[in-house]
Amino acid sequence: MGLAVDGLISGLNTTELINSLMQLEAIPQNLLKTRVDGAQDRITALQGLNTKIAALAELATKAAKSDSLDLYKATSSSADVSAAVTSGASSGQINVVVTTLAQAHVAVSAAISAWPDDPPVLTIVGSDGSHMQVTATSTSLDDVAAAINGAEAGVTAMKIAAGDGTFRLQLTASETGEAGAFEVYRGTSADVTAGTATDVLDPASGAAVITQATDAVVTLWAGTTAEQTITSSTNTFTNLLPGVDVTVKKASTDPVSITVARDDEAVSKIAKDFVSALNEVFAIISTKSAVTNSTDASGNPVISSGVFTGDTSVQSINQRVLSAASLPVDGHSPSEIGISITKTGTIEFDAEKFAKALSEDPANVATVVQELGTRVADVSAQISDKYDGEITSRITGQESMVDSLGDQISDWDRRLESRRASLERIYASLEVQLSNLESQGSWLSSQLGSLNPSA
Repeated sequence: MGLAVDGLISGLNTTELINSLMQLEAIPQNLLKTRVDGAQDRITALQGLNTKIAALAELATKAAKSDSLDLYKATSSSADVSAAVTSGASSGQINVVVTTLAQAHVAVSAAISAWPDDPPVLTIVGSDGSHMQVTATSTSLDDVAAAINGAEAGVTAMKIAAGDGTFRLQLTASETGEAGAFEVYRGTSADVTAGTATDVLDPASGAAVITQATDAVVTLWAGTTAEQTITSSTNTFTNLLPGVDVTVKKASTDPVSITVARDDEAVSKIAKDFVSALNEVFAIISTKSAVTNSTDASGNPVISSGVFTGDTSVQSINQRVLSAASLPVDGHSPSEIGISITKTGTIEFDAEKFAKALSEDPANVATVVQELGTRVADVSAQISDKYDGEITSRITGQESMVDSLGDQISDWDRRLESRRASLERIYASLEVQLSNLESQGSWLSSQLGSLNPSA
């Protein structure tokens, strides 16, 4: 805590004098702080640029893949049949007739108030002949249903009120298709094997199969000598056509046409997104390299420079990315397919020209886009790699400098604190000395007065 020494004897504003001297003393530290602020601005700008270039690298890598433009879409002539493209699709068309839909096996037991056996032991027999023995904790139908559900036997059970205090167990296959069909017996697995177990779903007992397990069936080339039926345990036929899954919702005798064609819109979007990502990189470099002229409140001219102004490393990055995206491919300019460099140093995407080129020569378009993607991906990876990329190294260097400057600023804090304390002691001592001199002067005056009484 500073000493309160203002004007005790001298009448000087000592605190103000010390503050003024400290402002002079702090000039080197303020210069260090200015350097830290500038470095922090560069770090933030470099991080933003690195993020943009990393995103560009990701898009470019996708565009560089050999199948990047092998994009197709499937359409159906009926709302009851849908088609979805996965991978490996190619153009084509086929008619299908949906014969049957896949259904899950559903059955109900006879109406009972409790399970007739104690302890309740059941055996569920799958369509493949496998046995799953289940034992319930009591004859309560709730416990029987819980035991079946917990057995993971491919069957779920639910108790349903049947009136007069009785209930039925509804048993439903966990999956659709004939493979999900099941039988249920009272008794152990050995009883089933020996043929002595009682069939829970015997119609004579009042039980019934509500829905018979069936596979979905579609017919290709119906009505011709090449007619072919295809089955599926679900209502989705995986890879019914190469790279195309077909899902059916309703059976019908009318043929449904499924058409697979190249998705030009999706292909165009890949190229457009690629160009947009390039321009985002160029925009951030351009914006942060700009020099602007303005005036201050007094009307004096003020020139402001962007954080990348004069940064040859960043300008080199800009030129390398631009070159990768605009140089010819096999002697042909990318502008031939609608990707061209502008006078302002950005890349322009002409959707109409791209669509025309894609229609006339899709193989050439794919070659150009893949080569541009490969070149840009390589350059972007070198620049933005999170471990040893050029920008990453610069960010690390700037952060190290900030840490070093921070240590120097802390040293100055201690130095300035010591200097202020020293100045306060000096001025406090000055006031004490002045006070002593004043006291001595007063004493001398009194002594002189005593020597000359008539004065």
